[in-house]
Parts: sequence; C-alpha cells; structure tokens
Amino acid sequence: MDLSSAYNYRLDWIASFVAVAREGGFSAAAKSLYRSQPRVSSHIGELENVLGAKLFDRSVQPVALTPEGRALLPHAEEILSRLEVFSEVAGAADGVVRGEARVGMYPSAAAFLYPALVRRLRRTAPTVRTTLVEGPTLSLENLLAAGDIDLALRPVLPLVRDERLMNRWLWSEPLVVVVPTGHPLAGQGPVHLRQVASYPLVTIGEAAEDSPRQFETNLAFAEAGIRPVIAFQTNQPQTLASLVRGGLGVGVTNALAMMTANCAGVELLPLAESHIQRHVALWWRADRGESPVVALLKDTIAALPAPRLPQAPAADRAAA
Repeated sequence: MDLSSAYNYRLDWIASFVAVAREGGFSAAAKSLYRSQPRVSSHIGELENVLGAKLFDRSVQPVALTPEGRALLPHAEEILSRLEVFSEVAGAADGVVRGEARVGMYPSAAAFLYPALVRRLRRTAPTVRTTLVEGPTLSLENLLAAGDIDLALRPVLPLVRDERLMNRWLWSEPLVVVVPTGHPLAGQGPVHLRQVASYPLVTIGEAAEDSPRQFETNLAFAEAGIRPVIAFQTNQPQTLASLVRGGLGVGVTNALAMMTANCAGVELLPLAESHIQRHVALWWRADRGESPVVALLKDTIAALPAPRLPQAPAADRAAA
C-alpha cells in the first residue's frame, strides 16, 4: 500500500475541517476544539491549498460546504472515527477497556435505564465512561447517523431511514391509556381504541417533519380505521401526565413513560387491543469500525434487566 500521498495531510487539518462542517462556522468549531479561530482558519486554508479546492463557501452565513467539501466530509469523519478506534484498541492492549462513549436515549428510557447502566459500569468496567444525550426519537436517529452519538436507545417505530443503522432488540411494552381521576373511562378496566377516540388525545410523537412518521399510537389508530382528534403531542412523559391531569385530553403512551412520571391525579388503563406494543432496541452505525468501548457498552446494555411493566408479556431476552 502506497501511503506517500497521505503524508501531505495533517490530522489537525482534518479535525478542523470536520468541526467547521459540523458546527456551521469557524468560531463555533474553534470553541469545540479548544483552539483559536485563526488557527482553525489556518488549518482549513492549508488543507484547501494541498487539495487545490475550496471546501467552504465563505460568502454565505453560516458558511456552507462546497460540492468538493460535501464529497470529502464523510471520508474525513471516517478517518477520525478509525483513529479513535485505533487509540481505544491500543489502550486495551493490556486487557482493560478504557474510553468514553456517547449514548443517546429518549426521556423515559433514560430515566429507567441510564442509572442502572452507570452503576453496572462502575462495578464491571470502571475505566469506561458514558455521556448521556437525551432527545426525542427522531433526533436520536439523526444524531446517530451524523456520528454525534455512538449508540442510541430508541423504539423501532418510527422506522429509521438510514440503511447504515442496525439494531438489537431489548424489550417490548404495551401502550396505556391515561385519564384524569374521576374521568368517565376511569375504573372500567381495558378500554377500546374507539372509546378513547371519542375524546381529544394527548399522544407521544413530534410534528416537526414535512412528512409525518408513524409512531405506535398513530399506527394503532390508522390500522383500526380510526381518525382521532389529536389535541397535543409531546415527548415528555411528565408533560403528557400534566396535560391529562389538567383535563385537556386523554393520553395514550407507552407504559414505561408513565412508570417514570408523576402519576398523581391520573389513572392508567390497559388497551383492550393488547397486541399494540412499543418495541425498543439498541441502535448503532454498522458502517463504522466498532471500538472496544462501544462493543462493551452494547453487551452491558443488552444484559441489563428489562423494565417490569404492568400488563406486559414477560420479556424474553434469550430471544434477542
């Protein structure tokens, strides 16, 4: 393998290039790298000199990648990713895995799983650190695809669009109906979707995309041929409980969300359509070299106990 041309490029040039592209500007990139802005600008200029091509259009604000910059960015990101793996493998040569990984989780999963993960790592791998990145389901997909997190714990629905993302099933949980204390549905036991749809709904989900993605609740009503009135959507379990408690609608969400929220003043009811469930999985990018830290975290998370959920079928992790 002829590596002579590789000696023309310095790693700090490549790191500055990736930082400017990710942060959307030279000043923000300098802050993220703990370097001066002139130093980052110098790195980009030297890299452009060697390449003989402009990587950024500086005539617009924020600066934008040129076609050449867009073509090179994935390769630059891959170089840095491989170098990180190289460093971690070298560090694990003595049999001890060391390093830090960024783990993305949606709110109720983070409330349930992240403390258990930290406690387990302190016992079994004290030289491994994690950074928690909380966010809604769709944001976690984008962060993982962009390389801003190393692992994502998110539901299977809405379906991911990036073919590079792979997953490992963790658990399944039922959806539940949330009503305020004293509501006509309270105390009735399992309720049907058609009964729920006669009230304004408060559901999980996010309405930020031009083409809506199917969350479990939306799909359940669509498959039943029901078009409910959705009054509010939120990704925060506590917000959903508060809206329901305030008499602003009937909630439909995953059971774990309500286990991690303050349910004073509300009542949880099982759905009669018990087959409707949320399936939760651990996701990663299959096209990236897997570091020892990420491999250890995947196995550690998969080995943690699944949540004990009311009305949920027993989770069989052996089927994973």
